[in-house]
Amino acid sequence: MAADLPVPVYTSLSDVYPDLLLAAKHGARFNDLASEFESRFGSQPAYIARAPGRVNLIGEHIDYALFGVFPAAIEQDILIACGPRSSSPTTPEPSSPGTVTAQNTFPKYTPQTFTPMLRVVSQAQDQAQDEMLDKDVRVQDWHLDIDKSQLRWESYVKAGYYGVLNRFFTSSDEYPVPVNILVSGNVPAGSGLSSSAAMVVASTLAFLAVNHKLDGVKKGALVQMAVENEKRVGVNSGGMDQAASILSTPNSALYITFYPSLSAELVSLPQATKAGEGVVLVCANSLVVSDKVVGAKTRYNLRVVETLVAARVLSRKLNLTLPPSSTSNKPPTLREVLSAYIGRPEPIAADALKEGLERILAEIHVLKASALRGEIGIVGNEDEDEGVTMEEMISASGLGEDEFKRIYLSWVDVEATRFQLYKRTKHILTEALRVLQFRELCLASTTHSISILPTTTSTSSSSPPSSSTSSSSTSTEAFKALGALMNASHDSCSRLYECSCPELDELTQIARESGAYGSRLTGAGWGGCSVSLVPESQVDTFIAKVRSRYPKFRGLEGDALNEVIFATKPGVGAFGRFPLAYSFLDCGGEIFTDMCHHFL
Repeated sequence: MAADLPVPVYTSLSDVYPDLLLAAKHGARFNDLASEFESRFGSQPAYIARAPGRVNLIGEHIDYALFGVFPAAIEQDILIACGPRSSSPTTPEPSSPGTVTAQNTFPKYTPQTFTPMLRVVSQAQDQAQDEMLDKDVRVQDWHLDIDKSQLRWESYVKAGYYGVLNRFFTSSDEYPVPVNILVSGNVPAGSGLSSSAAMVVASTLAFLAVNHKLDGVKKGALVQMAVENEKRVGVNSGGMDQAASILSTPNSALYITFYPSLSAELVSLPQATKAGEGVVLVCANSLVVSDKVVGAKTRYNLRVVETLVAARVLSRKLNLTLPPSSTSNKPPTLREVLSAYIGRPEPIAADALKEGLERILAEIHVLKASALRGEIGIVGNEDEDEGVTMEEMISASGLGEDEFKRIYLSWVDVEATRFQLYKRTKHILTEALRVLQFRELCLASTTHSISILPTTTSTSSSSPPSSSTSSSSTSTEAFKALGALMNASHDSCSRLYECSCPELDELTQIARESGAYGSRLTGAGWGGCSVSLVPESQVDTFIAKVRSRYPKFRGLEGDALNEVIFATKPGVGAFGRFPLAYSFLDCGGEIFTDMCHHFL
């Protein structure tokens, strides 16, 4: 299993980036950061940790329903230079272990110093005999103050540090070293490209490395650690962002599944048959910022509740038997409902999942508002877009009001008068099907037998169009087929899941009209970025057209433009470099850790 492999070690950036121009480009950034670190702290950094952002090619808002997604790492990344803090007349050794002095190359992020607090707790502190335990069975518990209501840039650094402290410094025999760190990065914040996950991954890696705890850490374990660490800032992630940042390899995406357990499969994207016929991903920031905290009640949190309730109602309408764990306190997900519908033991193969999705889509009409109201004797001129009321939703769930609110509303705040069970379910199931079709196209292209979908698709029918086979399909045809799925995905996000916004709808339409094979929102939506599949030979022309037509891009030049719209290819996952005895641009020295992690 790849998850159990040790972390590989590179000796040159040219091993990480075979393209010498790309190696030189990234090498310059590493050198600049090392030089700035030395200027600020008086010594070279011992290590530099690097973690990329990610773009989700397809599979939006279905991970918390436990369906698979299809992300890839991007070239843009977070870099963290770090080194043990040396004692000097101006920077004396701090009295507390593990003190961190954190700075950022961006002036708007002010320097911070923080020290983890230590308390000794018993492994059996909840037992009456706690006071009788010998000190040898006591462990250390570390705490860092993170205000989730007012997250700052250093909160994500602390989150990565938290997991390292409480996993590797649990005895009184060893303490973390005082550390200086300097953070830099070019993943746009708040754009849906997972800058926060990249920051937590890089922080976790940096604190592991500087404390000499990286040896023996498995690839899959780093993913799990980063997922747990990000919960410290209030992000309950399913693991897609961290897995993509850590496990990715160049020219490949990841098919990540969450049920019955987290796993990932590297899938190569179709390659051009001729030079110049390849594609790149172009990420474009709509420059609409969606405040996840302010909008959670009416957006993200609401969608989670709607999909969970829809799963319970659908299972009742189809008379499915769910596992006991999904029928009491734990609300079932739509993926678990599909598993019960298919009736096969897990894990279920992709082909069987695809066939099951196509069948169950024909039955979700039972979730329409008219069908649910008809069961309780409400008839009249129905508007399906209205959805159902809270009372109607509770009735359809088969639960009492108190039990319903305990299971579905006691742990999350939502705000709505109407709930869209049918529309949300249709998006999730059709999007899950599109992910499987996207994967199938990519796998087929490696054997030169590509399953082609029509270039126009619609979410108005209960299931996506079926595919036809052509053994003579070209790479261009494959790109068109992938683009069609991306377009259908955006249409579904906009009309069924209602997680787009006018600016994203406009931006994706402009992208298609400017030569993209396909374009869709990526990330949570309600703002943030789009991702477009663009012919590599037309990238400059494409960006120029989008810049001239999208109102928020007009007048932007140089770095300002490059920050809001840029081309990238699926890139390498997280890695680090140390020690810094030589230039990053030469082949000497010991360049450390490619975290090109994937678990199969």
